[in-house]
This record gives sequence, structure tokens and C-alpha cells, in this order.
Amino acid sequence: ENLAISCGSRAHLEKDSVAQRSVFRTFLMYGFHFLVWFFCVRGIKDTQCGFKLFTREAALKTFSSLHVERWAFDVELLYIAQCFKIPIAEVAVNWTEIEGSKLVPFWSWLQMGRDLIAIRLRYITGAWKLHSPHKTD
Repeated sequence: ENLAISCGSRAHLEKDSVAQRSVFRTFLMYGFHFLVWFFCVRGIKDTQCGFKLFTREAALKTFSSLHVERWAFDVELLYIAQCFKIPIAEVAVNWTEIEGSKLVPFWSWLQMGRDLIAIRLRYITGAWKLHSPHKTD
């Protein structure tokens, strides 16, 4: 099977971004990273970077099981990929913060945390199932 995902990562910029952020935002960032690692995705340092590249087969396999439609959908996609043992490579990308973010630090963090717990619990309990689409030729 031709399965692979490339994930843009800003992890190499973390030291600089921590220096520019408030202590509160830094705490929320590290807290979110811990929750992602604890509940869903291991081995990926930056799950929230907007850049993801999928082979066609990997996209079909992961998106067919996707449920979350909010900020944490990236985490669910990567969780699904890891469940299917699809190789994921992190690629360093340059990133510039722009004004106008829709992220409200505390409330967005709570919503994303709730989504992470829901992702894990729903797959563990069988409320959500992994779908493997039939191969199309």
C-alpha cells in the first residue's frame, strides 16, 4: 500500500516562540502538547501546524473515519493514521504569526482538551470505529 503522511512542524521554532509568548500562553501550549501525547498521538511534536500532505491512499483511509470538525480534527487524523500504522514524517516549516487568529487561548484550550478526551474515549469504547475503505481501481 502507498500510505504516508507528511506533517509540517514548527517544533524547531519552539524556543523562539516561547520567548515571544506570555507565560499563560506558553503554559497552555505545553499543557495541550501533554494532553495530545497522553490521549491521542505520540511521536509528533506539532500536531496543529496547518500543513499536512497525504498520499491518496492515506487520505482515503484516514478521512473516511474522521468525526471531529473543530480545532482538534488534526489530532484525530493523526490518531487514526497511527492506529492504521501509516508512516508520518514531520517536516520543519517556517512560520510567521499573523494578526486575526480565531483562537481564544483559554476557551479554545478547554474545547480542544474536551475533544482530545472525546476522541480517545469514543475509539476505546467503540462508539467511533475505524473504517478501511475498499480499494478503488
